Amino acid sequence: MDKIFLRRYLPAMLLLLGFALVWSTRSQREVPLAAPLSTVLPELTGYNVKDQVIGEEEKKVAGMTDYVARLFWTFDGKDSTAAFTTYVGYYDRQQQGHTMHSPRNCLPGAGWEILRADTGAITVAGNRHVVNKYLLKNGVTQALVFYWYQGRGRVVASEYAVKWNLLRDAALKGHTEEALVRIVVYVPKANLMDPAALERAYRDAQTLGESVGVRLLADVQRVLPKTGDETSEPKSASLRTGEQMLATSAR
Repeated sequence: MDKIFLRRYLPAMLLLLGFALVWSTRSQREVPLAAPLSTVLPELTGYNVKDQVIGEEEKKVAGMTDYVARLFWTFDGKDSTAAFTTYVGYYDRQQQGHTMHSPRNCLPGAGWEILRADTGAITVAGNRHVVNKYLLKNGVTQALVFYWYQGRGRVVASEYAVKWNLLRDAALKGHTEEALVRIVVYVPKANLMDPAALERAYRDAQTLGESVGVRLLADVQRVLPKTGDETSEPKSASLRTGEQMLATSAR
């Protein structure tokens, strides 16, 4: 009898639960930052820095509440060389049409070809956080990209985990503020290098990206809102049962 009941009514119950979760994302309260994004990694010893401006149309598509984007570069007396860029886009709430866009989908649309997709790790205050790590190519330019999602006490790499946490926190906590954090480390003159030199350049780019990531992750945590249900140090989110269900359904 119980099996018949579940078979008959479980789909409808799941549908109602889905509607409830989706409806809850429409009424999230806005949560402001604890400190201005402009204070996040404003400088780094050994590098010149320039703020970058995102166009109004691109900003409208991205939908972030606030952002900070910077180019860090070096000058040897003759030429200037772009070393890396940082970007933090903050969303004070997320709802339909107003959620974060994954760089995994946006970067190819901007002309970047994904050569290698992997994960890396950034350790802050003894806590190891898994982040996304992509090797990209655009013409003769190559770059190593690190990105992650940070907010509500978590640092998350998986897009499936982000979606699951968004639905769950919308329903249970009533707030969905979060930041997309990205570092792009350039590999200069990669097209002129032999394979051995190129691998060394990749390792150098990874070392630089991870060291910048330590500073950036900690600085972002400093300015994120303190809503009472986060710890002082963010934790990495792994795929739990609900997240595994999302991953399975997306295959």
